[in-house]
Amino acid sequence: MEILNSINNFWSYTLIITLIFCAIYFTIKIRGAQFTMIGEMIRLLLSSRKNDGNSDNKHSKVSSFQAFAVSIASRVGTGNLAGVATAIAVGGPGAVFWMWVIALLGASNAFIESTLAQLYKIKGEKSFLGGPAYYIKNGIGNKLWANTFAVLITVTFGLAYNSVQSNTIASALNESFGWSPVFIGIILTILSLSIICGSIHRISRFSEIIVPIMAIAYILLAIFVISINITKIPSILQLIVSEAFSIESSIGGGIGMAVLMGVKRGLFSNEAGEGSAPNVAATASVSHPVKQGLLQTFAVYTDTLIICTCTALIILCSGVFNSDYDGIVLTQMALVNEIGAIGAHFVSIAIFFFAFTSIVSNYYYGETNILFMTQNKWTLYLYRAFVGIMVMIGSIASLDFVWALADITMGMMTICNLTAILVLSKYAITLLEDYKYQRLRGYNPTYRSSTISHIANKTKCWE
Repeated sequence: MEILNSINNFWSYTLIITLIFCAIYFTIKIRGAQFTMIGEMIRLLLSSRKNDGNSDNKHSKVSSFQAFAVSIASRVGTGNLAGVATAIAVGGPGAVFWMWVIALLGASNAFIESTLAQLYKIKGEKSFLGGPAYYIKNGIGNKLWANTFAVLITVTFGLAYNSVQSNTIASALNESFGWSPVFIGIILTILSLSIICGSIHRISRFSEIIVPIMAIAYILLAIFVISINITKIPSILQLIVSEAFSIESSIGGGIGMAVLMGVKRGLFSNEAGEGSAPNVAATASVSHPVKQGLLQTFAVYTDTLIICTCTALIILCSGVFNSDYDGIVLTQMALVNEIGAIGAHFVSIAIFFFAFTSIVSNYYYGETNILFMTQNKWTLYLYRAFVGIMVMIGSIASLDFVWALADITMGMMTICNLTAILVLSKYAITLLEDYKYQRLRGYNPTYRSSTISHIANKTKCWE
């Protein structure tokens, strides 16, 4: 833990500086499209269940909505229920404010990376493939850089993040029902392997059904808790803002810790700029890359501004955030305080589905990047085995260990991706202008590789 913490201290501040710089820079370059085009995002979401894009019979099975659902499945999980609780426990209520800020500004990162993923995607055996490794190799032309990212995301999501997800499930079920973490780990490992041994189609169908149901149920519960504490909301919002800028805050070490925990846990939850969501964004069949870029931008808002805020308000309404609880147990105790013992059971069930869908979605990010590095199927089988092992280890490991490991690998892959999208962002901006031009004239925007002629030979999916 001492070694992990010393590495984390360096990466945390490097990550925050880089992330905020890119978020502000891209917000300016796309003229605040993450704010001005929210109506267009909703319109696309409502029409995203059908395929309208550059697909043939072989590559037409992943709709824009399914790709959106898989990315939400990865985003909505431990970060929303346990990560928010950890941020508040360590950084105080002010950490929530900085989670909002990084979501609003960081949504521009999500737009750029997912649009680039669509632009540089390729045709795989069963579906389109793409993501940072693909646009680094084909867009920048640096294979070593691309392979470095592929290794980092495979380790981060397939191994480190999945240990966090299984740790949270085990903690929640142990707290509610007294089940042994070893028993939970074995069940989780078996269930995970049964899903991940399928294709992206099986993963997307699973996520498409489970994620909306659990998200709506959790939001409705949060609305109930907020409604019975409605008189407290103005003072809670005031507390969040005041603590965000309070140097003397007694919780978590003041403004520095509030910013640190808000940005780190916010990034873990919404993944904007991390380089993860582009891997599944690339699988969608759309007529224009910007369509999926806008949908992935909306996914950031869904994750942080809605679901993370629900968790934060539940915890702050309960008043238990000053206790010794941490992680998912803090969220459970907050609900117990508000609606009784059934609250802890509901959180256990919710976190099981949220975190389990995250496990299978996280696995896919690693699979995509392994296929980028090698077509050797035995390597893929070995990766699946390691995913199962890390799910088991995460169930019985300490909370501090799994979070520290995840933070380090997350920081490294995020900086690697942000640097790449800074280099290639001009193409995403060109695509956005093309999309706006077509929409202004009442067209259903379509894209062909000839639009950006000097990279046409690198974007063969759009011929």
